[in-house]
Amino acid sequence: MPELRRGPTSNRWVIVAPERAKRPSDFERKPAPASTEEKPGACPFCPGNEHLTPPEIYRIQGPDGWRVRVVPNKFPALQDYHELGRESVDGVFDRMHGVGAHEVILETPDHNCGLADMAEEQAKLVLDAYIARIQDLMKNPWFRYILLFKNHGKEAGASLAHPHSQIIATPIVPQEVRSSLQTARAYYRSKERCLFCDVMLGEIRSGERIVELVDGYVVSTPYASRFPFELVVYPRTHSHDFTTLSPEQRYGLARTLVRTLGRLKALLGDVPYNFVLKTTPNPVPRPGQPDYWSTLPYDYHWRIAILPRLTQVAGFEWGTGFYINPMPPEDAARYLREVKLPESCAS
Repeated sequence: MPELRRGPTSNRWVIVAPERAKRPSDFERKPAPASTEEKPGACPFCPGNEHLTPPEIYRIQGPDGWRVRVVPNKFPALQDYHELGRESVDGVFDRMHGVGAHEVILETPDHNCGLADMAEEQAKLVLDAYIARIQDLMKNPWFRYILLFKNHGKEAGASLAHPHSQIIATPIVPQEVRSSLQTARAYYRSKERCLFCDVMLGEIRSGERIVELVDGYVVSTPYASRFPFELVVYPRTHSHDFTTLSPEQRYGLARTLVRTLGRLKALLGDVPYNFVLKTTPNPVPRPGQPDYWSTLPYDYHWRIAILPRLTQVAGFEWGTGFYINPMPPEDAARYLREVKLPESCAS
């Protein structure tokens, strides 16, 4: 029978409707043939085509060429301005310049080896690049939030097949992020415990929605999963800032991400998905608000959300804010636990 669920880390309700789909095969996607412009020879992200991208910002070099590159997005959502340009419009509306940064992380020179298939060492280099770029962007006091995300597959928003992810720095903290931060702060003030640590501990004790506990990370399907096979990856030790990961913790996360995405691919095929890092906003002091987000080290917990794009968001979802998920997260976790992990690409 369908049921309504709401998780403690947001005020979003989800309808879990298990009778709408019973098996993982209902969601399996077959690989589509690549178009001409996506083939390695014509791909602007492949080695030898560096002249087709804007000048790189960051590079990790290997013995035979680059291992990871970061370049500005050719069509940026936000860009440099000399001032923020905050102003009122017609008394009640707000406007400001599209201040920010938009970068593309080219995760590997191998056109056909995504994170799900990647060798541990290469995946760790990708994390190194993520951290280096977020740390650099946080030096700009105008950048209030740095969003790192990955769109895999056309249905998830990727315009090119070559493995890549993106970073967008914004001059405000987005409402979705702000709501999560405020919920976490209120919980800590009430209980003097991290909300996300409590959620994670509860999931570990239950075990129903746990996919994996290894390498210092917890992989689970959220109680109020919006989408079939939605996943969240937590560091088991409390940490609010993704960029503070030690080299050992980065290796652990690299292994965890490769295994987790590998499980999805082995079970469902090469499904489109979005991968979003939820980390601390920039703690830069705010004029007139010296205590703004000052409690983050205590009440916030970074994590990575993985959102397979297996169902359509349509009129009901847009009109109500509800999501309908035909795959109970307990079943999704069980199917993923049972997956035999594939071998990775060569490094």
